[in-house]
Amino acid sequence: MIHASILVDMEPLPETTLRALRHDLDTWALNAGFDALGVADLDLAVHGPRLRAWLEGGYHGDMAYLERNLDKRLDPARLVDGVVRAVVVRMNYLPEGQNLPLSLADRERGYIARYALGRDYHKVMRRRLARLAERISAAIAPLSHGYRVFTDSAPVLERALAIKAGFGWTGRNSLVLNAEAGSWFFIGEILTDLPLPVDARRDEDQCGACHACLRVCPTDAIRDDRTIDARRCISYLTIENRGTIPLEFRSAIGNRIFGCDDCQIWCPWNRSAPHSTEPGFRPRETLDQRPLDELFALDEDGFLKLTEGTAMRRIGFEQWQRNLAVALGNAAPAPDRIALLQSRLESATPMVAEHIRWALDQLVRKNVER
Repeated sequence: MIHASILVDMEPLPETTLRALRHDLDTWALNAGFDALGVADLDLAVHGPRLRAWLEGGYHGDMAYLERNLDKRLDPARLVDGVVRAVVVRMNYLPEGQNLPLSLADRERGYIARYALGRDYHKVMRRRLARLAERISAAIAPLSHGYRVFTDSAPVLERALAIKAGFGWTGRNSLVLNAEAGSWFFIGEILTDLPLPVDARRDEDQCGACHACLRVCPTDAIRDDRTIDARRCISYLTIENRGTIPLEFRSAIGNRIFGCDDCQIWCPWNRSAPHSTEPGFRPRETLDQRPLDELFALDEDGFLKLTEGTAMRRIGFEQWQRNLAVALGNAAPAPDRIALLQSRLESATPMVAEHIRWALDQLVRKNVER
């Protein structure tokens, strides 16, 4: 989170200057490496009843932080004094050449959500947002530009702001869908005290009668009201969940070892979604091709080296081993695989050991059924 101090007594800019500034923002955003920019006001009150009902239903699982600062989520002006607009940017992240369905079908390799294959997007987005904010400040100098920069780093309803800024609509999978860009993009914002002209919504709901994301979700996590039951979602189970993965979901997880992309892969709006031109989002260390056994054989130092600079670091080594044990249990019952799992039992934490034993039971059962 990057910010500059806000001066309450800032001299107001003329409307003509604000309109010209808004026009220039599109060019500056492209020059900074973003793929689109929009401006939204901060009135999100309409989202309050739905968000509260979702939280009261417990659909957020153990993500207790979502219950905190609810007033700030629904009113960003409470988060940063003096702000009146959100400058929202979009940055595509799908690496070129990703054969997504086939990579999921190969149960011998670990599937990692595409957003996490390259450099940690928080770092990429924040750095570029800061440059864009500084460009705005330079354009209105000597007047002060008060702002704060966010990307998935504070209690901000980013998807709601993105839709208000004209980026698309809420798809059945709860993600922001855009008619040109699909959903393979990151969102970031600059909360600013500049009363810039706002953008109107360009795309109305275009999901129509399509229910592809609901049909393909491996654990039936997508609800009819376009929200997610996180307690069933593979992204939650493999990343946010710090404890045991419920038995009922382990087989459905397949070879997904960090996150899940199914509801994006099979979304018709992603058939022609643009690929990212950002080199930092290309898969590091062939992360999109690594065999499960090779990944599980890593010690903690090897895990830290492999995931250095990526968003995967957030899960830690214990969760990494847990996820891989489940994926190995869903793979073919090769003798070397069984031996590898057995070799890790003694040194495993109680939580990981429980998942290793489950995996061994699965592999033994498959051998018997052959």
